[in-house]
Amino acid sequence: MSLPSYPEYVASPIHWLHKQPITWAAKPVKVIASINDETLTEAVDSERTIEYVDIGSVSLSKGIEKTETLLFGESPSRARRVPREGDVLVSTVRTYLKAIAPVTNQPSNLVASTGFAVVRPKPEIEPSYLKYALQEEHFIQEVISRSTGVSYPAINACDIGRVLVSVPGKDEQQVIATFLDRETTKIDALISEQQRLIELLQEKRQSVISHAVTKGLNPNAPMKGSGVEWLGEVPEHWETGKIKHYFRTTSGSTPNSDKPELYYTTEEDEHGTPWIRTTDIDNDEVNTAVVFITPKALGDTACKALPVNTVLVALYGGGGTVGKNGILKIEAAVNQALCGILPSPKALPEYVHKYIQFLRPFWMERAVSSRKAGNISQELVGDTTFPIPPLQEQMAILRAIEEKLKELDELAIQSSESLVLLEERRSALISAAVTGQIDVRGLVEAEAGKQ
Repeated sequence: MSLPSYPEYVASPIHWLHKQPITWAAKPVKVIASINDETLTEAVDSERTIEYVDIGSVSLSKGIEKTETLLFGESPSRARRVPREGDVLVSTVRTYLKAIAPVTNQPSNLVASTGFAVVRPKPEIEPSYLKYALQEEHFIQEVISRSTGVSYPAINACDIGRVLVSVPGKDEQQVIATFLDRETTKIDALISEQQRLIELLQEKRQSVISHAVTKGLNPNAPMKGSGVEWLGEVPEHWETGKIKHYFRTTSGSTPNSDKPELYYTTEEDEHGTPWIRTTDIDNDEVNTAVVFITPKALGDTACKALPVNTVLVALYGGGGTVGKNGILKIEAAVNQALCGILPSPKALPEYVHKYIQFLRPFWMERAVSSRKAGNISQELVGDTTFPIPPLQEQMAILRAIEEKLKELDELAIQSSESLVLLEERRSALISAAVTGQIDVRGLVEAEAGKQ
């Protein structure tokens, strides 16, 4: 869609913006909005119920995704900011996460983390315009660039207040917001379609693996009961037993981090051993490591080098880590959060890996813990049923799986590329509209005339 420009421009004082409409102004955020107007104190009734929102619950694409119902007396000490309808939350910590969202249709008892700056529009600013101005990509990059700190970059609220934004008159602000509401809604619908398609392709991927490693390729093969409800029937000629009957399992440990010079080394050290953590596996081959440990670490701890083709399973960890898996293509040691299923002549390593991928949802459902993040044990892994086809059939199943997964992965790549393009289009449209690079006034009027 080709959109018109304004009839006349002047140079903009905003360093990244070459020009702005002659009737627009460039103003610091603190001139058009107040920041952190309301803060709860310790005098608040400890029995008061609040809906708490933290940094991890906010995203640029989805806004405020969730809140947590808490009593004020049991809430984190950072639960202090009070946002109102029409405000905009701007993360001041870990700014690279781009946790920026408007406050719309939220409960009246919403309380935000002190990791947010709560930006409240002044009377001359339309809240609907402000939300787009503060979600504009160059504004976000300006916030990120002014942040300090390497591992935990942060910015002061007063520094956010100094960032310049483009400001038209109030009536024009409303027109621009109306245009963006309409157009971003259309784009968001397309984005949702692509996201759902990617989810369906992932489900289909899991289904292909699950059916192949539990039912085989021959739909007419005689079947037998596996004796396990969640597994159902398996081909009659497959051998069925527990993982521990066919494979040795092991785990590892973490060398003493208080003495890194004794226990940790670099990739350049020819005597160093790769050390794998749950963060280093991603349901695929493991060909490299981020951390390396010394021979002393192998001698003084439960760490030991595991052979190539060991299949790894994550026993615990947050964010859906349980059951995450990989297959070693290098000799490596592992930490205590990983279980290694060592190679065995009973099964091809790649087949074992595919079966473990089938098991992941089963293990995630059975993860137990008194903590929020559940866990499974090495014993549970060993006690899990594993129906094993003959080696030649394993090879045929692997070929069939890989052929089908290749098709699904190609479709997923296409959907991911479309998703990126849609998100870029959305971002570019917002940027062009709130900086005056396009003139949408006539478009809004024309749309209103159709109604």
